[in-house]
Amino acid sequence: MLKLASVVSIACLYVAGASAWGASGHETIGYIAMNFLAPKALSFVQSSLGSTYSSSLGPAATWADDVKSETAYKWSADLHYVDAEDNPPTSCSVSETRDCGNGQCILTAIANYTTRVVDTTLSAAQRQEALKFLAYEVGGNDIDVKCSGSSTNLHALLAANYSSSVTTWASSLTTRIKSGDFKSQAASWISCSSTTETLSRRGIEDDISDILGRRAITPLACPLVWAQDANAFDCSFVFTYSQYSDVCTSAYYTGAVPIIELQMARQAYRLAAWLNVLFDGSVSLP
Repeated sequence: MLKLASVVSIACLYVAGASAWGASGHETIGYIAMNFLAPKALSFVQSSLGSTYSSSLGPAATWADDVKSETAYKWSADLHYVDAEDNPPTSCSVSETRDCGNGQCILTAIANYTTRVVDTTLSAAQRQEALKFLAYEVGGNDIDVKCSGSSTNLHALLAANYSSSVTTWASSLTTRIKSGDFKSQAASWISCSSTTETLSRRGIEDDISDILGRRAITPLACPLVWAQDANAFDCSFVFTYSQYSDVCTSAYYTGAVPIIELQMARQAYRLAAWLNVLFDGSVSLP
């Protein structure tokens, strides 16, 4: 049983697993997303976050993780993931009715904070909180592994690969999205088409139009499809770790890095698209 984060908080916006990428991963997502915000979305983000967060989603993206252990925010812990009751590596899947039946998971949280971030009847502090929840993406997993003889867990190990240079990593991935090997893929990242289920073609605009029109917390198609896409990595790669006695001295580590980079780029792009639709009316992405 794995706690899967959707590839927004937006993303559902993350890979498969329990726990978080770590601060470096969350910050990187935020910094990349800043490079793809449309004018009104950018203006709101900068004014809402202000000097406390250097007017950037990067520093703000760790807030939800920072506060979840505080008494005032203990209620938010379950909103950081969706606990996929599947059977990896034999079978990998995410079902909102099965895995989020009580309404307390990241899928419903995305819907809730999507409505709150644009609700002008709320205070500036409340809307900022909604923005910070949306900016938070979780993923990785808490599988125990060996790295160069030392015990660690998989999510911490993989995120640490870039922890010393978050802005450099963000800049590199941004370039790959804009003009590198990710450019031809980027448009497909914000589609809600599923490779495993028959769905009518749907996009972020449809999700947001539906939820804002009804002003009710309702299942969203895009985060669920993105979560399913991310969860598939459990079967195709994540659980192959058991083949290696030490993941840092094997092909597992090098095989994981391209997947992590792809997921980080996807999630940042989706986060930007989500905020662009909310504030500018369209995804407004290259």
